[in-house]
Amino acid sequence: MIDSAFPNAPLLVFDIETVADIEGARRIYPQLAKLNDSDTLAALTSLRVQEASHDFMRLPLQRIVCISALYVKDGQLSLFSLTADKLSEEQILSKFFRAFKDVESLPQLISWNGSGFDIPVLIYRAMQYDLAAPWLFEEGSRITNMRYDNYVNRFHTRHLDLMDRFSQYGGSRREAMDVVARLYGLPGKTDIDGSMVGALVANNDWHTLSIYCESDVMNTWLIYLRWLRLTGALTSFTFEQWQSVTRDYLGQKMEADESIRHQDFLTNWRD
Repeated sequence: MIDSAFPNAPLLVFDIETVADIEGARRIYPQLAKLNDSDTLAALTSLRVQEASHDFMRLPLQRIVCISALYVKDGQLSLFSLTADKLSEEQILSKFFRAFKDVESLPQLISWNGSGFDIPVLIYRAMQYDLAAPWLFEEGSRITNMRYDNYVNRFHTRHLDLMDRFSQYGGSRREAMDVVARLYGLPGKTDIDGSMVGALVANNDWHTLSIYCESDVMNTWLIYLRWLRLTGALTSFTFEQWQSVTRDYLGQKMEADESIRHQDFLTNWRD
């Protein structure tokens, strides 16, 4: 048993994976309208390199193909993924937004670069569909106490973007999660990185994609535990308890063939 009631509210650590939105690109760039998907992607990539000297797509053209999250409540962990092999992008977003349906049980959000990437992409993509998540964007107009405790304000902690916070909100260089995770003996990125997501989707390798996204979530969660210890929110004893609970949880999360789903993560977790 954990020796303290942490967290007081539900906690949601999340990460998204995306690919280029081919259909959206055709609406923005009319010259792509008559090309097939492969040629559209090649032309879009070339256009992006000309625009920005790199091929990372504009945020509105990042189509969500996976959201992974760790839900923590009452000392229990639940790790899950919403993926585009089973759900449309609209359904992925709709299911994720359910976490913000009840104002009485809103989770604390934890991310790595969520303010710079994940949340803006969620906004751009959700506005294409008939979706609403009012409490995610509430700033105190309906619930007074959310004026000073909301997901929107950069300096509030209802959404804690660890990368932004560690950099002192841009006062120093923002570091990649892989660098920070490996510093602490965590797995970080292993055989997969974000540049491979498009190929995984093209090859219908949803298992590898979801494992990758969930691993990013678990790295973020374990970095967050260290942050709580640093800031005094956890004692060293409770920190070690949460580490142990996390190891046990991952060790019991099985695949259909009874193999351990995140065995590579556990093997590479040296701390």
